[in-house]
Order: sequence, then structure tokens, then C-alpha cells
Amino acid sequence: MLDLKFVRENPEVVKENIKKKFQDNKLPMVDEVIALDIESRETKQKADNLRADRNKISKEIGGLMAKGNKEEADELKKQVTKDSEMLAELEVKEAELEEKIKKIMMTLPNIIDPSVPIGKDDSENVEVQKYGDPVVPDFEIPYHTEIMERFNGLDLESARKVAGNGFYYLMGDIARLHSAVISYARDFMINRGFTYCVPPFMIRSEVVTGVMSFAEMDAMMYKIEGEDLYLIGTSEHSMIGKFIDTILPESSLPQTLTSYSPCFRKEKGAHGIEERGVYRIHQFEKQEMIVVCKPEESPMWFDKLWQNTVDLFRTLDVPVRTLECCSGDLADLKVKSVDVEAWSPRQKKYFEVGSCSNLGDAQARRLKIRVNGEEGKYFAHTLNNTVVAPPRMLIAFLENNLNEDGSVNIPVALQPYMGGMTVIK
Repeated sequence: MLDLKFVRENPEVVKENIKKKFQDNKLPMVDEVIALDIESRETKQKADNLRADRNKISKEIGGLMAKGNKEEADELKKQVTKDSEMLAELEVKEAELEEKIKKIMMTLPNIIDPSVPIGKDDSENVEVQKYGDPVVPDFEIPYHTEIMERFNGLDLESARKVAGNGFYYLMGDIARLHSAVISYARDFMINRGFTYCVPPFMIRSEVVTGVMSFAEMDAMMYKIEGEDLYLIGTSEHSMIGKFIDTILPESSLPQTLTSYSPCFRKEKGAHGIEERGVYRIHQFEKQEMIVVCKPEESPMWFDKLWQNTVDLFRTLDVPVRTLECCSGDLADLKVKSVDVEAWSPRQKKYFEVGSCSNLGDAQARRLKIRVNGEEGKYFAHTLNNTVVAPPRMLIAFLENNLNEDGSVNIPVALQPYMGGMTVIK
């Protein structure tokens, strides 16, 4: 969420940013919120003046009563009653105006970083760098569900009976591989200085609206009927929510946390043929990383976070590339974002396995996450990134470590988590 003062003083900057994100329908909102802000401040001033007059008159009434001037005091009491009624009306108007302003401010997109490429959607994202050599073997790579089923490691049919489409059973060595990857990712991040955390898997609505836009909320979140609770779409939601309405000592920054959680997503909309199986599902597990830091340090942490994911995938013999997200592909709260994509030798192309985002002070402003610095209080910056998210990561792992005889190599880094196994047969 932007600072209202910034919008008031820089309306053209805000409008230009909206245009860069191809959200021209939001352009009238800038002038609307500025007009509402003027009206709100005028209303507040009138209310403040009435409160001051009321206090002054109340003192006068006390003085008149002490002198026995009851009639004159009664006349002033009538004025106080009249002013109180007017003040009550103004206070209702104040609250209404504040709610209208908040709703618009929650809808206006954050100011993107100047380095973000301008583009309408993800088709215009820009490749930054490749890591590892993408290899296409001289034997056919089956679809990921077939690879898993050969090991009796996947049961989609039973899952459909139990929960419907978008769910799965993982079995045997494939299930063990899934858990091994999560455990390895946990230790990988701990070794990089992050504090391990298991957060709540449900959050209240005030946290949901604090960490994402309304559009994201509608597309992703499952609500618990009859409760002010939502199932998390990623542990970032509850991890950032951990700091809601807090004032952090500057000396405690940066806060660097890595968290495990299941994730629940509606996954609305139509998806391509390549996204069947366990590619796009309603429930999965993930290791995440988040940082709460000083504003001047967020660009440095942004680069560290996506590099962590690249490094982890390379230790598992999976080639990856980084992709700079263009303006139209950025969610409204994001300042800058980089996707990490893994190589698929079967498709002969890369596909997304993680996303790293710098949200500036947008989440902190919504959730009131402040820092007590030497020169006063200020809003922190927040960042998040996927460490690893099976089963999508499993797709990349199985394809890139598959042998012609159908066995799957276990990289050295993962072998301790697989009981010393070097290959799955």
C-alpha cells in the first residue's frame, strides 16, 4: 500500500506507474482518492474545531454555574448539545471517508522498481541468466505422472475419490523423496543462517489483506466457513503476519526466517495440458524464506534470496534459469520479482519452480510493521522467496535425474536424507 501523502504530492508518478502495469482502469482512482483525502481532512478539521469549542464552552458553563448564572449556563448547554449532535455526524462521515480512502489505497499498485522491464504479461518476462547445462537425453522422457507410477509412487484415482481433482497420494520411494527434498531444503537454509520456523497454517482476514491484493485473495484463498480464518496459500502469509502491529528495534534487523508449511490454493482458471498431473494442485508442501529488513538493505537481500534457490537446485543436478518479471506480471504489492525456472528435458524448455519478491514497505504499511531507528520510526521492508515446492520440484528432479533404464539417480547432497540410497529403481 502506498503512502497517502506520497499519492497526494505525486499524483502523476502514481498514474504513470499504473500505466506501466497496464491497469488504466485504476487511473481515475488517483484523483478520486485525492478528492476524498481533501474532504476527509476538512471534515476532521471541522470536528476538531467543534471539540475545542465544546471544551471551551464546558469550562464557561462551570464558571457560570459557580457564579449562580443558571439561565446563561443553560443557554450554553443547549449550544453544547447542538455541537455534540453535529460532531457525531462529522465523526460518522470521518469514518466513512477513511474507509473509502483505505479501499482505494489498498487497490492502487505499489511503485515498481525502475529496473523492472515493461510488459503486459508473463510472455514478456526477460531471461537474466542460466545456471547449469540443459541436457536433452537420447531416450524418451515420460510425463511425470508415468515416472512416478512406475515406482508405484503416485495414486491420483484414489485421491479423486477422496478429495476430487487437484489432489494426490504419494507413495513409497516417491513419498520418501518428497520428504527428503523438504528436509534437505530446511537444513540448506539453516546452514545459510536462517532461523527455522513452523507457522500457523490458518490466518485471520486482517493478515490476508495485509499480505496480498484483493485480486490475489479471491484467486487463491480458501475461507473456513463460519470463522474469520483462511487456509494459507504459502507460509509467507503467516510468517509476515508474525510481525503484525509490532515495533522492531533496528538492532534486531534483519529478521531472516525459513519456514515449512502445507499450502492450499484454489488455482482458479483454465490451465494447459502440461499442467495436469501434480503440476498445479490445491494442496502441496513448501519450504519458504522471508526477510524483514531496513529499506536500504532490501535490494541486497533480494539478490541473496533468489541465489539461494538457484544454489539449492544446482546441488540437486537440476539446471535452472532466472527470469525478471515484467511490470504487467507483478502482483500489486510487489516492487520487483524474479522467477526461478527449472529445465524440463521432456518439454525441452524451462518451467517455474519458485518466485522471489521484494515488496518494499507495502506489507509493512498494511500490517503496521515498524522499526524504531535512531532517527525515529519507519516501516520495514519485506521479501519472500520459495526455497523449494514439491511436487513441482519433483517433476524437475525426476526428469533431470532419470536414467534410460527407468531408474533415478540420487545426488550426493540428498543421499543422507534417503537412507544412503544412490539410486531409486
